[in-house]
Amino acid sequence: MKRRDFITLLGGAAAWPVAAGAQQPGKAARIGYLAIRAPMSADEALLQALRELNWIEGRNIVIERRFSAGNFDRLREFAAELVRLKVDAIVAVASASTQAAKDATASIPICFVNAGDPVGQGFVMSLARPGGNVTGVSFDASPDITAKQLQLILETVPKASRVAVLWNPTSPFLRSYWSVAQAAAPALGVVLQSLEVQDASQYETAFKAIGRDRADALVVLSDSFATFHRARIAELAAEHRLPVLYGHRQYVEAGGLMSYGPSLFDVYRRAAAYVDKILKGTRPADLPVEQPTKYELVINLKTAKALGLELPPTLLARADEVIE
Repeated sequence: MKRRDFITLLGGAAAWPVAAGAQQPGKAARIGYLAIRAPMSADEALLQALRELNWIEGRNIVIERRFSAGNFDRLREFAAELVRLKVDAIVAVASASTQAAKDATASIPICFVNAGDPVGQGFVMSLARPGGNVTGVSFDASPDITAKQLQLILETVPKASRVAVLWNPTSPFLRSYWSVAQAAAPALGVVLQSLEVQDASQYETAFKAIGRDRADALVVLSDSFATFHRARIAELAAEHRLPVLYGHRQYVEAGGLMSYGPSLFDVYRRAAAYVDKILKGTRPADLPVEQPTKYELVINLKTAKALGLELPPTLLARADEVIE
């Protein structure tokens, strides 16, 4: 088992220097960076990839960074602010930020990172032909990943007969994920308990419902809202001694048990290539949307031990990373 060291962004806007001036010959290009949550380690992957493409912050690129701390109204205000600043492109992290940016401008190029179902949500006309000012790298290739996540949690808790699924019903793309889970459950021999949470105050009630109905494990369907509250979800899972599988590694870094989903580091690095092409003049309409190609299983061994779980050696052997 090898533990990987991560670069974590600290603090607020001070981590990203601000400079004036829109893109002009010999001047720095200006990018808006819009997200609903706080900085995460994956953000650094995009910045590093930009540096490798010779976009050096403080030299030929300026990044206007805006994080709304879970406030959707503030997210829309920030998107409008970036438009007023006349940035050369907007990097929109996940679906909520993409929607806010798309609502704010039909002319400034938008590169989304980790947005779910971009066609279904109306961000692009099709994956092959985006058709507007929006393109990027999507969150997932298919909702079918939910069936794989159910399989993995059942490997972790082989005797589980009831599995809770926590999801946000206001996220349009998560409905298809929940449908896949429902379809997969009978063949896996489990009964699902749907827990719909769209407000942070509902998390405690949801976990009490899990205990009341005696679910053996939990799968969290990931979106911007759940990711923002990932530490609280992990904390409640520990309090209730509940094995939980999440949609990506950021939950595991926050203390969660395990995750299976797209490699966010790979997704963010690939998004940098879009930014590079856009800044060099390529239209988003001419850049087909990419889907994740690299998936990873990450396990937090410390959390497993705290839960008293003996994880199968075969599962540990398949993990891309085990955090000890």
